[in-house]
Amino acid sequence: MKYKAIFANSFSRHEQKKFSYGAFVGCLVILLYTNHTSHIFLLLTNLRFSIDAGLRLPMIEYKGTEDPRLSKQFFKLEMKRETKPPVCDVSDRMTDFCDINGDVRIHGKSSTVLFTSSSQNDPYTGKESWKVKPYPRKADPEAMRSVSQYSVKSFINNNDKEVPQCNFSHNVPAIIFSTAGYSWNHFHAYTDVLIPLFLTSHKFNQEVQFLITSSSQYWIHKYEEIFKHLSRSGPHNGRSVRYTIIDIDNEDNVHCYKRVIVGLKLHKEFDIDPTKSPKGYSMTDFTKLLRNAYAINTKSSVIKIKRNRKSKNQQLQPRLLLVSPKRSRKFTNEDEIVNMARSLGYEVIVAEPRTCMNYSRFAEVVSTCDVMLGVHGAGLTNIVFLPVNAILIQIIPLGGMEWACRTDFGELAKDMKLRYLEYKISEKREDPRSITKQGWNALKDIYLDKQDVHIDVYRFRPTLLHALQLLRKYNIILILRY
Repeated sequence: MKYKAIFANSFSRHEQKKFSYGAFVGCLVILLYTNHTSHIFLLLTNLRFSIDAGLRLPMIEYKGTEDPRLSKQFFKLEMKRETKPPVCDVSDRMTDFCDINGDVRIHGKSSTVLFTSSSQNDPYTGKESWKVKPYPRKADPEAMRSVSQYSVKSFINNNDKEVPQCNFSHNVPAIIFSTAGYSWNHFHAYTDVLIPLFLTSHKFNQEVQFLITSSSQYWIHKYEEIFKHLSRSGPHNGRSVRYTIIDIDNEDNVHCYKRVIVGLKLHKEFDIDPTKSPKGYSMTDFTKLLRNAYAINTKSSVIKIKRNRKSKNQQLQPRLLLVSPKRSRKFTNEDEIVNMARSLGYEVIVAEPRTCMNYSRFAEVVSTCDVMLGVHGAGLTNIVFLPVNAILIQIIPLGGMEWACRTDFGELAKDMKLRYLEYKISEKREDPRSITKQGWNALKDIYLDKQDVHIDVYRFRPTLLHALQLLRKYNIILILRY
């Protein structure tokens, strides 16, 4: 009552009526707000939005729970950002690698690859660019010195005056790679180019075009059969198709593709790691391609050795290939080695890959041999043509080369399902440690480029006998006669 008296004394009758009406309306508004505001707010906060005019905003998603006792809505906003891997991966120690999808334009003379940002579904626009040398030896300055550098850049739209128009449009992917660096060396031709190219291109089932920088016609001709089996040539779907290899450095026309790969990936020296290959490829897959490329008969005739026959004329001779280089790491007593091998029952073939015959013919000869014997070096690269279960005997020269020899050829032989033996040259009075302290160039000059090898045939005899025992243990000699 006291409260009403105070209220009456403070306001006139007319003012009291206005206040009552206002209070009633206010209560009604509060009631309506309490019942409906949570539903309205829920609809608003559940909205997701994105703007796709080059700039894509983060997406907002509502997540909440309702407490029935308090009738309050608790919610949180989560920011979602769309992320895509970069066009170019430059984090690898050995190689830079770009895989570009969309509108891709290549101008060879300016060493430029242009692509649209929108083709990469990139949530943020902007000028992206990389400098890439498409050869997998980026940690080696000497190898990379002769490799051309390509600029990989993005552009926003076709109205950009700096974007060249297409002279040729292609409907297959392209791969840009270099044949510079060390690729003149037979070992590096396989390690740095042919094996990485197989890993990169084989998944396209020959539907791919090669763009070569620092190109050499001699180099391409030498390995032409391999290229033909990695990129389509000959009749296809009733018509003749050939994705011509392009010497991209001298190309002033603009070539356009929907997908371009710049660079090649290298797993390890002269080998393939199936765990790193998206398709699980291995060295046996690569050698299978080589045998198809050079039309090597994969169905070897398997002839069992008759152990009860002691006559040399009655027993089939295993075939031994002696790789005989003429420039460096030559055998100084080659005739002694040949005579020793023949006295043990081997049929011996002496060959030098550079001069004896064309490469296709040499590959065929290697494929007919049971044993390959040679000094550590590029000549042993031809083990890729040996049949399964054949034997590699590697001569390890002076210079503390054991690790390199086993890494380059010992591990590879096992991955190719070959058997591996080695013979180490006796050091006698030489001390290679004094040379290795002078660095790699001194070691290479003395022990790789200038070292010739003399084999103690009596000390070497047990190694040749061991190879024979391995062949007899498996009770087969694989030979091909043509």
